[in-house]
Amino acid sequence: MKALLLSEYRRLDLVDLPTPEIGEEDVLVRVAACGVCGSDVHGYDGSTGRRIPPIVMGHEAAGIVEATGRGVWRFRPGDRVTFDSTIFCGVCGWCRSGRNNLCDRREVLGVSCGDYRRHGAFAELVAVPERVTHALPDSLPLEQAALTEAVAVAVHAARLTPVAEGDDVVVVGTGLIGLLVIQALRQTECGRILAIDVDDGRLALARRFGAAVTFNPREGDAVERVLEETRGQGAAVALEVVGTTQTIDTAVRSVRRAGAVTLVGNVSPSAEIPLQMVVNRELTLSGSCASNGEYPECIALLARGDIDVTPLISARVSLADAPHWFERLYAREPGLMKVVVTP
Repeated sequence: MKALLLSEYRRLDLVDLPTPEIGEEDVLVRVAACGVCGSDVHGYDGSTGRRIPPIVMGHEAAGIVEATGRGVWRFRPGDRVTFDSTIFCGVCGWCRSGRNNLCDRREVLGVSCGDYRRHGAFAELVAVPERVTHALPDSLPLEQAALTEAVAVAVHAARLTPVAEGDDVVVVGTGLIGLLVIQALRQTECGRILAIDVDDGRLALARRFGAAVTFNPREGDAVERVLEETRGQGAAVALEVVGTTQTIDTAVRSVRRAGAVTLVGNVSPSAEIPLQMVVNRELTLSGSCASNGEYPECIALLARGDIDVTPLISARVSLADAPHWFERLYAREPGLMKVVVTP
């Protein structure tokens, strides 16, 4: 099969690889679409330490079942499916307690981090366990279904965040996940959503998707603007969807006393926090890791159009053209959001 291999940092090669072997409980999927995640772009140059070459990246995907293992009973060849990027064991204590995203033996599709290497979906075929595979309605285009993983990350983060009816919410970072977080929050009873980003084009999309107020820190102090909008108190909660010291600082300073901050961004291994502000104001900081059982809900949200990913897809490209588009994403080309690879 053809696959896009990260042979070394910042080098992607179109190669021939053997068809993935499947176990008794695995599903072999012919990939129709696979989104380029921000984590793939950050892993492309080795900055995250989670894409150690050689590795076939890609974990936001949908396709058609090609074959199934002898123990698979929910799927058959020809079925339209997507799958969770988190490969959980299903038997450890965390999995038995319903927290699959914290599995003791958790692996992520398209990741190699030293502890494991699991080739992903920038390929014609990919093998995944039946337990992480989900059926798709015929009405949902596969290119949109490929973004179910990203939607699930956003819905999981919104669900973890203690948002009460009418609460003002700050979202720091309006990249793809941030824009999906805004749409996920619109499914709750929250009050106004205040979005912060340095990209005016993304802020325009934030307003389109439901943000009531947007701020660009390059045009003034975003925290001061949040305080002005909230009568000097700060928002009830904030979701940080970047993962840098500066953006975490903004999120922390944007919430009121006894407020809560959910950390979703994960672009760097470590970051500083304004510790005294967290302690003295009794703030709650929580991490949001991947997703945990939200896939069926997210597929339904996409199928109904309650969450719309169509405006976020900037380009649809072949495996052969993908290296060029990776470079464009890596260069942070203005206006470029989600690139979907169609093997």
